[in-house]
Amino acid sequence: MSRLSDLSVAEMAERSGVAVSTLHYYERAGLIESWRNGANHRRYDRTQLRRVAIIRVAQSVGLSLAEIRGVLGTLPRDRAVTAADWSRAAQPWQDRLDQQIALLQKLRDQMGHCIGCGCLSLENCPLYNPDDRLGRDGAGPRRWLSDTK
Repeated sequence: MSRLSDLSVAEMAERSGVAVSTLHYYERAGLIESWRNGANHRRYDRTQLRRVAIIRVAQSVGLSLAEIRGVLGTLPRDRAVTAADWSRAAQPWQDRLDQQIALLQKLRDQMGHCIGCGCLSLENCPLYNPDDRLGRDGAGPRRWLSDTK
């Protein structure tokens, strides 16, 4: 199974920019795969570099490993991923990322109101939550996570 273009675990770590332990973790989590050569050394096909890149980017925007595993599980493992493969596989992330973008924009636009006023009390804020009205509806950042203002 070994080919000259395969990568050792150290080469894979260097090329992908992640630690060897991270590669081992991704493998245990079923996100990437390797095999052992005759000397029992772990080897990676270069196509695994793309998978690690996808994992790193997806994690950096807040996607969970379960979400990442779900998408990677739909990609071919026996060949390099094409643009069409990726477009089809990434479709489930569209709504999730749109929601996250909307929340980040809301945070950017409203964060200064709560932190900048100096009262340091979201619970009793006279502007955003007079008399702790929202506390009656349950715990957590009720107004911020809802669509109401």
